[in-house]
Amino acid sequence: MPQVDSLIGLLDSRSFMTIWYWLTLIGMWSATGRSVLGVPSEVLARARAARAKGDIDGPAVIALLDWLSLVLPRWQLGPREGVVFLGVTSFLMSSMTVLGFVFWLELAQALVLLLFPFWLLFWMRTRLARRLMPVIEGAQDDRLSLAEAGAECARKMAWHRTLVTMLSIAAVAVTVLWGTLWAIMHPNGL
Repeated sequence: MPQVDSLIGLLDSRSFMTIWYWLTLIGMWSATGRSVLGVPSEVLARARAARAKGDIDGPAVIALLDWLSLVLPRWQLGPREGVVFLGVTSFLMSSMTVLGFVFWLELAQALVLLLFPFWLLFWMRTRLARRLMPVIEGAQDDRLSLAEAGAECARKMAWHRTLVTMLSIAAVAVTVLWGTLWAIMHPNGL
């Protein structure tokens, strides 16, 4: 157990050498893949399968639209909230990046590699919610049929899920490569 004499000593713990870091990384990404904006992947898969079978107004499409009408409002950010959140999180991420990659603190590097992709994922989800909200409102106001709204939502959500999968693969690969490089450069953790 390393002795902690200061805040810098605490930040310089051996993150890449612990199993807990890697379990957290894999656990976070596997939990992320289970839903899109809070809608379970099974609901999306059933809606896409029903559409492929020609059941465009069936219960699977209605279930997808119901889920979206419940979860989309919590992903809406107003202009002020978005600016404040972007400013605060950008400051924190850039501070951790400087601590990690300028001052070479391992914990800061590990946190950046763990949290930066999720920061991007948050903004991807917010953008998807902003793009889906007019479709749901159109279906509620009868400007769009259930079939059109369901097809559009399923298409956008499937594309988002593909992007999230690519982001997760890239994030895990970069983290593994950097963690391995760190372990090679610091065999005794120093």
